[in-house]
Amino acid sequence: MAKEIERKFLVKNLKFKELGYSYKIEQSYICIEDGRVVRVRRCSNHAFLTIKSASVGFSRYEFEYEIPVDDAQKMLETVCIQPTLKKERYVVIFENKKWEIDVFEQENSGLIIAEIELESEDETFNIPDFIGQEVTNDERYYNSYISKNPYKYFVL
Repeated sequence: MAKEIERKFLVKNLKFKELGYSYKIEQSYICIEDGRVVRVRRCSNHAFLTIKSASVGFSRYEFEYEIPVDDAQKMLETVCIQPTLKKERYVVIFENKKWEIDVFEQENSGLIIAEIELESEDETFNIPDFIGQEVTNDERYYNSYISKNPYKYFVL
């Protein structure tokens, strides 16, 4: 059983773009309900079906399975909630920790969220200078939320 322990932050500058590599992601959801989501994600020549439970603290259960890219594309077009989310993900290693920074596109343009996955909820880590406010427990910054409530309509 896989457990995801993740913290989310807003990003305050674009310095991360110089520090890592990036790739494009398209994703959407088959199911978004209290306590669970089922997501389809395509990134170039890989695709995944992911099932996540509700978060408790910084943790939740996550089950992820690689699926054929053609199947994922058909699911994104026909089964998933529309519109799909599109983003460019940057991967940056900072002090031996992997940060994933998502630069959202289309109706979520302007939103940039950084995530770090941890081994335990009390694990300590240093924060790069491009990282801003923590939003881990703010559902408005969950991908499943912004898929139905685009960032351009946020009231902050």
